[in-house]
Amino acid sequence: MENAMKVTGLRKVFNQHTAIEDVSFNVKRGEIFGLLGPSGSGKTTTIKILTGELLQTSGDVKVLDFDIAFFKTPDFKSRIGILSDNSSLYDRLTVYDNLKLFCKLYDAPLEQIDVMLEEVNLKDARNKAVSKLSKGMKQRVLLAKALIHKPDLVFLDEPTSALDPGNIAHIHRGLQKLNEAGTTIFITTHDMEEATKLCDRVAFLDKGRIQELGNPNALRYKYSTHAFHVETFDDKRLVIENERENADEIKELIATGKVKSIQSDNPTLGQIFLKITGKELV
Repeated sequence: MENAMKVTGLRKVFNQHTAIEDVSFNVKRGEIFGLLGPSGSGKTTTIKILTGELLQTSGDVKVLDFDIAFFKTPDFKSRIGILSDNSSLYDRLTVYDNLKLFCKLYDAPLEQIDVMLEEVNLKDARNKAVSKLSKGMKQRVLLAKALIHKPDLVFLDEPTSALDPGNIAHIHRGLQKLNEAGTTIFITTHDMEEATKLCDRVAFLDKGRIQELGNPNALRYKYSTHAFHVETFDDKRLVIENERENADEIKELIATGKVKSIQSDNPTLGQIFLKITGKELV
């Protein structure tokens, strides 16, 4: 599959502090790729380089077949959408008028406004001034803004960080629908449940370096002990190794009706990250 993005040996230094070091990965067209890590790991620095907001110290970057020298051109910017910590809205304007302004900027049809307001669950707030919105509602308007012109590739930096579970689920459905229509999505998050649900592949970033990369379920299998965790009705919790000689023990537990629950050992992405780096994802 053709790459939407290829990053090789990326490095960024700020005043003798190395924010990212030797970062390499590719993002395939049509996939959802997650860059995962705790605050301060280098996620935002990476996304700012990929969108042309920062220049790298060294390394090669190509996005949608554009070299980094062309990231500030209208042609490049018209093909990407960005939700980052620098994204902003006009507080005095209504939600609708903010999105109308960006429709004109990107030459998108005005009919797209109501489509996007539906996607981010804000149709009832279309005539509210942005200054009157909660933080979570503003976050959803910013997401609508990033997607209003149907970009080929969208960069989402912690897109659901201020949202409640109901709206997170709504946004996730919208992003999956967008991806199914062909949009490539690059997402940074420290929410491992979100990454497991959405991403085709993830990269773990810590101390400015990629520590692991792969499909979420493949990584969970890779780091699994493959043991069975059994809870019995008398509140015992057993860990039984997945070995041939233990088959009779499991069979006996099931046959005598003692098993309350049984599951294989598949660690979460958060547990894998902790094992690799020694850090919690906070």
